[in-house]
Amino acid sequence: MTGEKFTLMQYSVHAILGLIDAEDFVIPEIQRPFVWKRSQVRDLIDSLYNGYPTGYIITWKNPDIKTKDGGKANGKKVLIDGQQRVTALMAAISGKEVLDDDFNKERIKIAFNPLTEDETKRFAVQDASHLKDKKWIPDISGVFEPEFDPFEFSIAYCEVNEGVKPNLVNKAITELKSIANRQIGVIELDATLDIDEVTEIFIRINSKGTPLSQSDFVMSKMAADSVHNGSMMRKTVDYFCHLAVKPDFYSHLLNDKEFQDSKYADKIKWLANDHDDIYDPDYGDMLRVSFMHQFRRGKLADLVSLLSGRDFITKEFRDDIVENSYKKLDEGIMNFINKYNFSQFIMAIKGAGFVSSKLLNSRMTLDFAYTLYLMLLNDPEIPNAQIKRYVQKWFVLTTLTSRYIGSPETQMDRDMRNISEKGFLKFLSEVEESALSETFWSITLPQDMETSSINSPAFNIFLAAQINQNCNSLMMNGTKISDLITISGDVHHIFPKSYLKKNGVTSKTKYNQIANYIYLDTQVNKAISDDAPAIYFTKVKEQCETKNIVFGNLSTKEMLNENLEENCIPNNIFEMTVENYDEFLQERRKLMAKLIQEYYEGL
Repeated sequence: MTGEKFTLMQYSVHAILGLIDAEDFVIPEIQRPFVWKRSQVRDLIDSLYNGYPTGYIITWKNPDIKTKDGGKANGKKVLIDGQQRVTALMAAISGKEVLDDDFNKERIKIAFNPLTEDETKRFAVQDASHLKDKKWIPDISGVFEPEFDPFEFSIAYCEVNEGVKPNLVNKAITELKSIANRQIGVIELDATLDIDEVTEIFIRINSKGTPLSQSDFVMSKMAADSVHNGSMMRKTVDYFCHLAVKPDFYSHLLNDKEFQDSKYADKIKWLANDHDDIYDPDYGDMLRVSFMHQFRRGKLADLVSLLSGRDFITKEFRDDIVENSYKKLDEGIMNFINKYNFSQFIMAIKGAGFVSSKLLNSRMTLDFAYTLYLMLLNDPEIPNAQIKRYVQKWFVLTTLTSRYIGSPETQMDRDMRNISEKGFLKFLSEVEESALSETFWSITLPQDMETSSINSPAFNIFLAAQINQNCNSLMMNGTKISDLITISGDVHHIFPKSYLKKNGVTSKTKYNQIANYIYLDTQVNKAISDDAPAIYFTKVKEQCETKNIVFGNLSTKEMLNENLEENCIPNNIFEMTVENYDEFLQERRKLMAKLIQEYYEGL
């Protein structure tokens, strides 16, 4: 049956495995950890044995492209849904190795009991018991080898299992082998479809599955490429992201001879000693940044088209565009993984006060900041010594205004074009003028803080501002906010929660306002207990006169005033009880916004 957008085919399991061996079908996931549980592999084999449907697999044909000599190169079919199922078949039936979470190669062996009465115990994931028990065939992949002889096997089986009739064994083995002839539905999507249509079809067919991202498509394209180094670039992306999270994984990388011989191996080995978690990119982040700063575009779908050789004007597919696109992407990946670039960028983010990953709430915003850093390296308008400062400003501005939260790609694409046309400095001042007006600082930002979300961008930036300004924590001189966030400290309430609840403020969103939050030393928090601010702040005031220290370590009036100011505590806190709670929140929001404004302008 043929529709305009796809062809529906039936292939036998044997044919699918043959097409993969011949590299007509490309499975992107084969280079990446296998995520199915072993029991799911067993269940799939059992379903095929019983003739149950196992769902469609979806392929998308790479377009045929014009070569330089005027000829045509045929596009391969890339598997975009069904990778896990097909990988499971390759593991169980073809005996191929799969990669575990640490990229170690391993075999998944499925055992078969030809004569069991209990159907649920016909297949099992092989363990030691199946090797000892002669009733079991410990690994079914042997049955599918071309030289396997069912008749000979049945005789041998009966010799070690007395009283068993060879014809029954032969019958069971024949049924097992018939799995290779079971039909699987394959939906072949047309090469002319654009990425949005492919995504839409994918979602409709596979409503329960994981949605495909644009970066999945890019990774699939790269996996299908053996001419322009695409599959090795893809491996680099995978390895970098894996190492960033688990540096000790480096020892496994040394076993990949092909990778070790590539130019990338040397460039990522620094990650083996990097235990920072400020920016642990996944492959989507890494592709996005590598693509954006090189191509000055914001939409990953464009990269899929470019790697296919699409000419955006004539709509044809050309080999020279494929070649040029891989070359640029390769440069982008090399820039991304460069130790100097990456560590200087992290230094910029930390220097702005974001010393812990818990202060970062948008990966897209971080992606754009690194993209900007890589772009500014080649901007003659900006001295190298100033690059970090501008990256910090942009990162804070875009976090504060949630610039890349709604439709990030559209916004990024627009920003890239504006930067290219106007230059970054002019663009920055235009954005500052419209997004950070006086009204923003005095009205919008305090209103944005009317929330109980501890992950709100405004609260995270407030904490980053305190860290950047080297602020002491409340009631302490010498214990910094940064110490409490990175070493040991928790967010506590200035108006204690129990105190508010006892006095009628029972709404969670009310007593958990971010303007009522503060990082406190544990001992200070215990000393405060459930007292009203009027009580415990007055005690601190008294200790500055008597020098009899009860809370923290402040011992002079000057110290106290400075401490209140750096923690944005209103001056009249010494008289405040539950009646003043609303007034306190309002006042503190204004002070927090003012601190953020001073911090931003000082970057």
